[in-house]
Amino acid sequence: MSDPVIYTAVLPVAEETVHFVSGLLAAERRRRGTRGRRRALGCYRQVVLVLRWFLDGTRLAQLAGDNRIGRSTAYRYLHEGIDVLAAAAPGLRGALLAARAAGHSHVTVDGTLIRTDRCHMPGPTARTDRSGRRVDLWWSGKHTAHGGNVQVIAAPDGWPIWTSPVRPGREHDTTALRAHPEVLPLLAEWTDGEHAALGDLGYEGERGALTTPIKHRAGCRLTADQRTVNLLHAATRAPAERGNSLLKTTFKALRRVSLCPWRIGAITAAALVLHREHDRTT
Repeated sequence: MSDPVIYTAVLPVAEETVHFVSGLLAAERRRRGTRGRRRALGCYRQVVLVLRWFLDGTRLAQLAGDNRIGRSTAYRYLHEGIDVLAAAAPGLRGALLAARAAGHSHVTVDGTLIRTDRCHMPGPTARTDRSGRRVDLWWSGKHTAHGGNVQVIAAPDGWPIWTSPVRPGREHDTTALRAHPEVLPLLAEWTDGEHAALGDLGYEGERGALTTPIKHRAGCRLTADQRTVNLLHAATRAPAERGNSLLKTTFKALRRVSLCPWRIGAITAAALVLHREHDRTT
């Protein structure tokens, strides 16, 4: 077998971001009481491993080989990086207070499916084509793919400011939002005469906390005023549609997660924290 080819690669991330995450990892090692020089990789090299996975979607086997560590060690380093980043993610109350302080008149709520590898976990729905079998818990009929449902709250221009823990992909957006009991009360608290939380028709059952379009009823046409309201609502929400795509285009790891699907919430929260390199939080 010939010698492997070695090449130089550059990560599209600021040096300050690497130092920021290195500080989080160093604090975590001190909390655990890890002795110096007992790790195969220092904090800086561990951060590079984590960022390569997030930004480039590099396989763990490749990361392990490049750093001359075992695959199980690479997984442990990755999960440690995910956890310390997710712990630094803002809470919803803090994110909404920051949005109010920034002068935003509204925020938007939207769900996104983070795709995963195929999962064999029976859900509550029976399959129609095979008796005695159940649809996989993480199967999304809407997207016809396996994945996890994550709710994203974004600023008016689509910049994501908060992401929820993950729910199985089979759940509707409203069901997934209700599964996080603190979200709707905080959004209702945020809403007043000058501030609104906008959602699409997928949240029509939560009009107490969210402003949604007017739904067309069978046999009843919308009036001109109602259609105008829906057009204004759609135009206001349109920039926020980039919030979900911004996360997925920046971080290739969010396009398909091969780790345990219950880790998707922490991975998404960690990706949100990595946006610190843009020097913006709201």
